Amino acid sequence: MIILGIDPGIADTGFGIIKKDSDKFSAIEYGSIKTSKLDDLAKRLDALYKDITQLIKKHNPDKIAIEQLFFAKNTKTAITVAQARGVLLLASEQAGCETQEFTPLQIKQALTGYGKADKNQIQQMVKTILKLDQIPKPDDAADALACAICCAQTNNFI
Repeated sequence: MIILGIDPGIADTGFGIIKKDSDKFSAIEYGSIKTSKLDDLAKRLDALYKDITQLIKKHNPDKIAIEQLFFAKNTKTAITVAQARGVLLLASEQAGCETQEFTPLQIKQALTGYGKADKNQIQQMVKTILKLDQIPKPDDAADALACAICCAQTNNFI
């Protein structure tokens, strides 16, 4: 099974593509889709849509896992991230991919068994589960890989 995990954002959207074969996990590709602060919101959303669509076409994932928003203190940031999430969900739907959404709490619990795990604990678990030499960078990519792993582990119980 191929799973594309996404950590949505407007400046940086993390992505991580993993393969699950029985109980083994491996990273296929990960990174970040960046948009320019100099561009207006519509142009940034368009760039995000085009880049995520290319990734979906390239890897043809069986599932797409997207991190849900948690309530942010900065309302303006939360709204733009929500708009980015909308574009990502649209791209997934138009590609005909099954999409699952996970809260940060669900992701932390799936990877560490502890819903209040810190960022470093999650990154270390991503490194360990995927047998990587180092923690994936940027942080957005590590978060996206964590979301994909959560999806793969959650589906063991569905």
